[in-house]
Amino acid sequence: MFIGKQPDAGSSDLYVDDVQLLESIGATGASTNRIYVANQNSDNVSVIDGTTNTVIATVPVGSDPRKVGVNPNTNRIYVGNQLSETVSVIDGTTNTVMATISVGSFPSGVGVNPNTNRIYVANQDNNNVSVIDGRSNVVIATVPVGTLPFAVGVNSGMNRVYVTNISTTNVSVIDGISNAHIATIPVGSLPIAVGVNPATNRIYVSNRDSSNVSVIDGSSNSVIATVPIGSSPFDLGVNPITNLIYVSVENLNYVAVVDGTTNAIIATVPVGNSPSGVGVDPLRNIVYVANVLSDNVSVISGNTNTVVSTIPVGVEPEGVGVIP
Repeated sequence: MFIGKQPDAGSSDLYVDDVQLLESIGATGASTNRIYVANQNSDNVSVIDGTTNTVIATVPVGSDPRKVGVNPNTNRIYVGNQLSETVSVIDGTTNTVMATISVGSFPSGVGVNPNTNRIYVANQDNNNVSVIDGRSNVVIATVPVGTLPFAVGVNSGMNRVYVTNISTTNVSVIDGISNAHIATIPVGSLPIAVGVNPATNRIYVSNRDSSNVSVIDGSSNSVIATVPIGSSPFDLGVNPITNLIYVSVENLNYVAVVDGTTNAIIATVPVGNSPSGVGVDPLRNIVYVANVLSDNVSVISGNTNTVVSTIPVGVEPEGVGVIP
């Protein structure tokens, strides 16, 4: 079963502060300052140089690519192809597909734990999550979750995986060690995206039909706040350094900026038409937003909350992944 567009579950798996982030990325030499955008109707991925804000490569993948997950430690990019029912693995050095992994039916959200090198893929029609070993590119486990799993967020420090289930209006929590479903958290209607702040152990879920964002305490697995957002919030990205959450609001063509301390909107940033996927570079404090109906990506400065560049990409871009 296919429901509309899907959120990016991509780039919130980060360490607690900027020093640890720099050490983690610098230790592997994988700091590339690259942004990867899945173009659903072009069947490819645009590779953007974050320094020049230009597309430097276009990588063919499977049919109907939607979501992007990245592992900065290995410089690998994972793209969920809905109609091909596969995940394309892109080598970030050569910008070529190095492997194609069969998963379940209608794969949507893709999340990565860079510490364990595990990739988690939500399979909508199978009501489960495929767990991929990033070393062997093999599915090593399949975890049952709720009905119509959609988006995946990972807290790498706690080794927890959060999966939104659209039809059951809740979030499944998976233990990354045992691959067991350990909790279910009720949220709003049509939970379509999830992001994690590992520094605060807060999980953010955008509820499309409720027009709000649920804030979950990762220690208690309970909703501690609900933030009104606007008509049809879609994807979201988290900057753990600034503790700001960026929510694309599809019907209003802007990004709402939420303060993670006060759980209040502090700004709205106009972007292109039908904004969807959101990716965050916490080190440079830059936010990338894919605009489905504009065929471009808006680049937002986190310092000024203004669009500083607009980058043409492929047809109907959706998922965004960032390697700082």
